Amino acid sequence: MAILLNSPEQVADEHFMMKIKIPGASFFPGQFINIKTSEGTDPLLRRPFSIFDAEGDTATIIIRVIGKGTELLSRMEPGEINVVGPTGNGFTMEENKNLLLAGGGVGNAPLFYLMKELKKRGNRITYIYCSRSASYLFYPEMYEKLADEFIITTDDGSAGVKGFATDVMKDKISAEGYDRVYCCGPDPMMKKTTSLTHKNSPVEVSVENYFGCGVGLCVGCTVDTVDGYKRACVDGPVFDGRKILWENMPD
Repeated sequence: MAILLNSPEQVADEHFMMKIKIPGASFFPGQFINIKTSEGTDPLLRRPFSIFDAEGDTATIIIRVIGKGTELLSRMEPGEINVVGPTGNGFTMEENKNLLLAGGGVGNAPLFYLMKELKKRGNRITYIYCSRSASYLFYPEMYEKLADEFIITTDDGSAGVKGFATDVMKDKISAEGYDRVYCCGPDPMMKKTTSLTHKNSPVEVSVENYFGCGVGLCVGCTVDTVDGYKRACVDGPVFDGRKILWENMPD
């Protein structure tokens, strides 16, 4: 049984950090865990969370409180916690390359673990951290410490550059010379980032579809791609951004 090691710690507006020990587990950037938020049937479905960081068999996740399930998690006491995972297909791990990472909102969470592992492999990283406002930034100093170039954008201009990242950073995103671009955030951001990325640069996105079962049975997280329908929980959540039919993504 997995163990919640800490009382959830608020790290930004609406965002909380949880450390969970999953005996025997090993983690890979881009994977997720699926958590049952209560002992009863309300809420019935588990909630998926990407891996923000991992050491040994302990994962750190960032949750954003947006409903009853995540509200319950934010008030959970340390002890046993019902977790499935880690599961899912993660990011491509490059070595000694020039890379761009762009995260939006809580979509920054899986990119921290990715950046940490990419830096161990000798990569140069430009990181664009996008947020609604300064109060929604979680651990920006940790991201800045790892990145070779670090840029914050906020919608309201309360920190960093004012505006949507895909508007104010479009020249940076579309620049030639990145060996790969990684993105996680709201669908419009990932769609725009994919379209802006230079044609010679592969682009990977981690989708944030709602996962019902998390193991591929319910087909509730289907992503329409040029290769047919894919289940985000088992075929993803990481996909080639250019293969997703973005116009068919759920609202």
